[in-house]
Amino acid sequence: MKGVYEKVAAVGLDVHAKFSTVTMRDAEARVVRREKLEHGDRSRLRQRLSEWPREVPLVLEASFGWGWLADLMTEMGLRPVLSNCLKVEHFRKMHGAAKTNRKDADLLSLLPFEKDDWWKVWLAPPEVRDQRETMRYRSALVAIQTGTKNRISAVLHRYGVLHEFADLFGVQGYRFLEELSREGRWSQGQVLPGARTALGGLLELLDQVRKQLAQVSRRLHAELEATEQTKRLDGIPGIGLILAHTIQAEIGRLDRFRSHRSLASYSLLAPMSDDTGEEDPGRAPLGRHLGHRGNRTLKWAFLEAAHGAVKRGGKWRRMFDDATEEGRKNRNTGYVKVARELVKVVYVVWKKNVDYSDTPPARPGSRKPAGRLAAEPRRESAREFFGSSRSGMGQSSRPMAAVQ
Repeated sequence: MKGVYEKVAAVGLDVHAKFSTVTMRDAEARVVRREKLEHGDRSRLRQRLSEWPREVPLVLEASFGWGWLADLMTEMGLRPVLSNCLKVEHFRKMHGAAKTNRKDADLLSLLPFEKDDWWKVWLAPPEVRDQRETMRYRSALVAIQTGTKNRISAVLHRYGVLHEFADLFGVQGYRFLEELSREGRWSQGQVLPGARTALGGLLELLDQVRKQLAQVSRRLHAELEATEQTKRLDGIPGIGLILAHTIQAEIGRLDRFRSHRSLASYSLLAPMSDDTGEEDPGRAPLGRHLGHRGNRTLKWAFLEAAHGAVKRGGKWRRMFDDATEEGRKNRNTGYVKVARELVKVVYVVWKKNVDYSDTPPARPGSRKPAGRLAAEPRRESAREFFGSSRSGMGQSSRPMAAVQ
């Protein structure tokens, strides 16, 4: 067995929950061994991995459940490498290969022999993945809270229950909902028992989600470290401490992205068009839509920040109003445009290590602003690098970036 492992130059693993199918190849890309790793007995798994050759790329797909196995391999002195799921899928279809566990492992073991690393993605370290776990848990709670509120509003709409509360889920509005779920009556009518049961259950669910959110928020504010980078991100309109840490955790390493356009594509905030034929200046491109292969948590974080930035007003409100005719139509498009601009701001603030400023300083070579002392040093601002406030709809210079 030792002689066989000495010939191995690349390994591909098709990872599942309980087992992994393994293909090993030599320097000539010939298959020299196939194995099946059982995940249940970790001591046995460690023993098997201890026999494997060191400094050989072990290729896994960046799909669900790779983290613990990659960490174990790293602990054992092995070299796991992640591949982009989407690119590998297209690579398999291009070669007309069937999809089986064995063929998937065979294909992954061939990737290290490619001329360049088009198939690789960043393997986030455990501490980054753990930080993402907490932030994604909070974002999931927010999504559950929003969905529950929408369901409650839908119950009222189905039964024609009208109200005049500016915030239905504020103190007065919540009291109205509780009375409606108990009594089944309001000033101009009543709701049936089934609706009362649903309304009462949804209110209990909303209470529990709110409590969980409050606990998580308190813990995060107490535990999150306010680094210089986090403070800079926190200073961007719409981005608070928790969103700053969410964005930082999801991006991981900024040097993974060639430009803010690549980061926007990864964040699913680079609208693409599906159009062909002659151009028509009188209409927008057909089929413009956001992608669905990327980091959805990052997209959510930037859209949340966009809502906050628009509420702040100034440039961000003007940008939103320009895209939505003063908020009268296409509001989602307006928020996407603001979120896309925030991607650009985050990229520059992070890369240049500068603070955000609403007031751009004079460009280099121009006359110094009135009131500035000649000897006063000019503080460099991220706005120097932003240029026009137009967001642009650039796409990544690479085909795709995988979610990790």
